[in-house]
Amino acid sequence: MASMLAHTIRNCPVNSSWAANLTARSLSSTSHLQAQVQPKTKKTLSKTGVKNVVLVEGVRTPFLLSGTAYNDLMPHDLARAAFQGLLTRTSLPKDAVDYIIYGTVIQEVKTSNVAREAALGAGFSEKTPAHTVTMACISSNQAMTTGVGLIASGQCDTVVAGGVEFMSDVPIRHSRKMRKTLLSLNKAKTMGQRLALLGKLRLDFFAPELPAVAEFSTSETMGHSADRLAAAFGVTRLEQDEFALRSHTLAKKAQDAGLLSDVIKFKVPGRDTITADNGIRPSSMEQMGKLKAAFVKPHGTVTAANSSFLTDGASAVLLMSEEKALAMGYKPKAYLRDFVYVSQDPKDQLLLGPTYGTPKVLEKSGLTMADIDVFEFHEAFAGQIIANMKAMDSDWFAQTYIGKKSKVGAPPMEKFNNWGGSLSLGHPFGATGCRLVTTAANRMIKEGGQYAVVAACAAGGLGHAMIVEAYPQ
Repeated sequence: MASMLAHTIRNCPVNSSWAANLTARSLSSTSHLQAQVQPKTKKTLSKTGVKNVVLVEGVRTPFLLSGTAYNDLMPHDLARAAFQGLLTRTSLPKDAVDYIIYGTVIQEVKTSNVAREAALGAGFSEKTPAHTVTMACISSNQAMTTGVGLIASGQCDTVVAGGVEFMSDVPIRHSRKMRKTLLSLNKAKTMGQRLALLGKLRLDFFAPELPAVAEFSTSETMGHSADRLAAAFGVTRLEQDEFALRSHTLAKKAQDAGLLSDVIKFKVPGRDTITADNGIRPSSMEQMGKLKAAFVKPHGTVTAANSSFLTDGASAVLLMSEEKALAMGYKPKAYLRDFVYVSQDPKDQLLLGPTYGTPKVLEKSGLTMADIDVFEFHEAFAGQIIANMKAMDSDWFAQTYIGKKSKVGAPPMEKFNNWGGSLSLGHPFGATGCRLVTTAANRMIKEGGQYAVVAACAAGGLGHAMIVEAYPQ
């Protein structure tokens, strides 16, 4: 299938001017940051007999490069900080929360249910249940939509959701041979049994099992998958570097303009107070062009500069039924509307979640691409984003793989990730989904839009897409 996709997609009817349009528009970003209020004349997506679920507020710790200021902490420390930031910003009574759901990917074994440990640390009522979910890069998306389901079904009125990832200290295991020996040693009852087991130790037993961001089913790293996907869709190194530069440039302008208002201050014990993301680093095409291939060497096009980086960070959102929010005096930011989860071949289409999810959620909600004012897509790799753009803009791909008669169309770049994305802001695996939704809501408030599409790919060939509707201002 890989060879068929690679051969055919290069010749499929993709808009040949896409790359030129991206180049021409990607850096003209100043106007994106201005409040251009548009009249809201579109219908609401409210459904009869279904509770409206609203996003009241969303916050996140500063997203930091792994191995920097957070490196002596633990995941629940960041999660607790996100919870406390949410409580401070909303003045929410801690015992008013019915349920807490948190996402994470690489679990710290000491706090396997990080939702519960962080909630207790943040001072939530011990009577408030909490559970942790994992769904790769869309773990906090799953946390949010689980909360949506609890509220829409009438089980809860108030849910806190979020996610955390801590790449500065991931678990490193002993080899399986060593683990079996140690477990047997722990059960040994006599000194003779212990000495016999110790005598079986060999030098190779001591080799650790290092973690890898790789697919279990394919044994392929996501970077390799991104490189192959870029090659299949004919995405050039130049296009990828231009997109990455766009992401960092827009993020820096948004940061300087104070638009990243979801970021809360976090006092790291024994260190300074962290107030901003530290991975936003606008470079130059010349500097980026000097980097060598990071995965498929020596001729790959995916580099450290056009990939998202290993990140520490946590996020949290307050979700409520509309009635409850208004009764408590809150002014919601947005409605969380229709959402879908998709999955496809993890070998050849690992990172195409937005291509599959976007047309599906639009059809479910009765909207078209023309109705959408804001797009917030997860940027795992620049090549992944551009490949999704080309797939979404291809009739052939729609007919061959999605079962549609015609393409859904690529998002207009003037509406796309205008405050930066995961390439520049960072990507704590378990936390990014909440950042996407909160940013979409904040952008609609600033820009005057009514509908947003949030979409993301994830390991395992998974994907998610959601419609976010601005709350009437």
